[in-house]
Amino acid sequence: MSLSLVSDTYMADRGEREPAHKPHYPLTPPVNLASAKVFTQGHPFQAYAEIRQQAPVMWHPMSGSEGFWALTGYADIRAVNMDAQTYSSQKGGILQAYLNETRRHPLLHRAALDTMICLDPPNHMQLRREHMAYFTPDYVRKLKTKVDAKIADLLDDFDIAAKQNNGIADLVPHISEKLPLFTLCEILGIPAADQPKIASWMSMLETAQYTLEQMEYGDMSQIDPAQIMTFMQEIQAMFDYGQHILKARRANPQEDLLSAIANVNIDGDVLPDEYLDGSWLLIVFAGNDTTRNSISGTMRLLTEFRDAKAELIANPNLISNAIHEAIRMVSPVIYMRRTAAQDTELCGQKIAEGEKVVMFYGAANRDPSIFENPDIFDIHRSNAKDHLAFGIGPHVCLGQRVANMQLEAVYRQILSRFPNISWTGEQTIAPNNFTHSVMRLMVDVG
Repeated sequence: MSLSLVSDTYMADRGEREPAHKPHYPLTPPVNLASAKVFTQGHPFQAYAEIRQQAPVMWHPMSGSEGFWALTGYADIRAVNMDAQTYSSQKGGILQAYLNETRRHPLLHRAALDTMICLDPPNHMQLRREHMAYFTPDYVRKLKTKVDAKIADLLDDFDIAAKQNNGIADLVPHISEKLPLFTLCEILGIPAADQPKIASWMSMLETAQYTLEQMEYGDMSQIDPAQIMTFMQEIQAMFDYGQHILKARRANPQEDLLSAIANVNIDGDVLPDEYLDGSWLLIVFAGNDTTRNSISGTMRLLTEFRDAKAELIANPNLISNAIHEAIRMVSPVIYMRRTAAQDTELCGQKIAEGEKVVMFYGAANRDPSIFENPDIFDIHRSNAKDHLAFGIGPHVCLGQRVANMQLEAVYRQILSRFPNISWTGEQTIAPNNFTHSVMRLMVDVG
């Protein structure tokens, strides 16, 4: 089989070390971009701006792990995304670092590598092609009918919950979490009865980085062993379920994405179990997380920029472009990593083969050289679609049409039904530096 396992071949972390070439832009990182806790306050946009201005390709050390080159400029991040030959997803995976094997969950670690998103051409495209039928404009239009009906039901339940609590409710469990979960399960063909399991696993994955980091670096005396045991058991249960349902689709294919994935054929062979696990992890995480957090982030923006909200209520035709602008500002995926496949140079900085290059999308999406007044939620912005929140190039997000459709559909109904809705200022953001994970967002329906 030509599809080799990334987990067997990727460049392992080489531990703390200095870069092979002296930093062209000497700057001590103003914040620790490798820390999950830093991102519990949201993207560090001020730090991004400082780095972009002073060190667009900045060496960022990591305690106990190999450092990386941090990219914060739009043009550089776009260039790296477009050049899979120089900057590999496969040689090191897409995460900043992987925990010491004595602490990491072996199945979660392996699955995070053995997935389509960690493959380079041509294998990446071979797997990607099998997914495409479920993200075409025609498929998304048909899916929208079901999504619109589901939103109406969710808003009914949301209204009841708010009325029971003096008009205050948490947007996340009622809307932000449930809508993308419903949509994903429709695409995949997952039974409605199993959807609560997926929601639980999604929440667990959003805090998995912090849980594992505590096991790696924290004081074990401060960690509840029962909590760790539950975490490990639930990770196993998540993958057991994925293997079960994918193998069931292999034996009895249906008209859904799970069947397409289960029956992918690479040079005459079906996917090995390792790639079934990787595909399942990617589905559960990427299929849910970005839309969920964009829904919550958009509510914050509409509260902070009330004139824009009033315009959208007066003229709903503006919502389509406003959604692109909201995704630009929220940037639900914080970063993606590549590994230099050869010696190269970027923006005057020499980068050695094997060194990590990490692209911070929230920084690119607020680069003033591309987006004028980037911190303003401008629903009329002519180039809002040029954001990099979904990536660009070979690895551009397959589900972006579905994400855009859900966001536009949900905010058309929310603004029509609850024109006075606003964020109260209360929120909880998970300790996660890979995705901007909003766990709680309290709103007043007005």
